[in-house]
Amino acid sequence: MRRRIMLPVLTVAALLVSMFLAAPAQAHGYISSPPSRQAMCAQGRVANCGDIVYEPQSVEAPKGSMQCNGGGSRFSVLNDNSRAWPATSVGQSVTFNWVITARHATSTWEYFVGGSRIASFNDGGAQPGATKSHNVSLGGRTGRLTVLARWNVADTNNAFYACVDLQVGSGGGGTNPPPPPPPTNCGTAWSASAVYNGGAIVSYNGRRWQAQWWTQGETPGTTGEWGVWRDQGACS
Repeated sequence: MRRRIMLPVLTVAALLVSMFLAAPAQAHGYISSPPSRQAMCAQGRVANCGDIVYEPQSVEAPKGSMQCNGGGSRFSVLNDNSRAWPATSVGQSVTFNWVITARHATSTWEYFVGGSRIASFNDGGAQPGATKSHNVSLGGRTGRLTVLARWNVADTNNAFYACVDLQVGSGGGGTNPPPPPPPTNCGTAWSASAVYNGGAIVSYNGRRWQAQWWTQGETPGTTGEWGVWRDQGACS
């Protein structure tokens, strides 16, 4: 009887372990600089954005979309061009910086303007680090434009999306000034009861910390390399 009982148990356990190992890890990430639309929402620079405020890294949808939210049912606010999205002033060459909150094997990174692909970077299935940067030429374009970035995951059918509004050269008319420089101090002291959105700056143990997404009760310095709090050095 003991052998007849144990074999099914071992079989089920092995099946569960196999399923766990086979399931792909979830990937998350967004462009933090120049600030993407979801970063603008998370930083409070654009109001009434809905749930994207709490999870700017989660704009995930099937590959191939040309919409800022990937064409899914979530985060449709990112497609609303009638909103006053601030545009970052840049030159002809722009470095796009991604914050990767969960690493995943990557096929390609693509950048589009007006439906035309202006850059592509092939990672060949490699995993990104905590950050990823690409230098992209805008090909002589000037004025206000929106760059759609697409991070294509290698082992799923999905991609992550980010739209970045830019002002290339003069002609902005003063309606979309560049973002203010980062503060030189550490801001307010971290509080365990306070709610922090992505982009929030706090001080803790004499160091400056920035929240990567919504958080409450997570102590800076304890969430690890991939955690919500990013160490930005000693307070000035």
